[in-house]
Amino acid sequence: MRYSAMKPKKKPRQWTREQSIRPALIPITPEMQHWSALLEEELKTWPDVTAKRLFSFRSFYRGKTIFAALPRSRSFNSPTSIIFKFNPMPPVLIKHAQADARVNFNTRISGTGWLSFELKSETDLRDALWWLNHAYESAKRGARS
Repeated sequence: MRYSAMKPKKKPRQWTREQSIRPALIPITPEMQHWSALLEEELKTWPDVTAKRLFSFRSFYRGKTIFAALPRSRSFNSPTSIIFKFNPMPPVLIKHAQADARVNFNTRISGTGWLSFELKSETDLRDALWWLNHAYESAKRGARS
């Protein structure tokens, strides 16, 4: 008799939501869908920017370096947040981010340099573009990721 035939059969492992590797995504608001569309249209006009689908997001690359992701149907931290990446983040921007309550360093996204920005109203789009522009400029200097 073969050894493998004598091994007891293992039950398939049952995963719970808490054990999931991927964080649960939060449905975004109708306002956020509109704001994401506005931001997406602007980002598509920037030089050397390409957009790709990434799960329930639209990811933006400068060349081969990702610098932002806008929610299309779901988000990470809140129903009204976008994410952007710095690798590394300049010290002057770290101070600026720490002073801005809408910027969150705890994005639940694996990898370094990801931050989220909370939009509360349409007036926050201007500041969101400011952060996205800095992430875009950082992607010019940054490593591929």
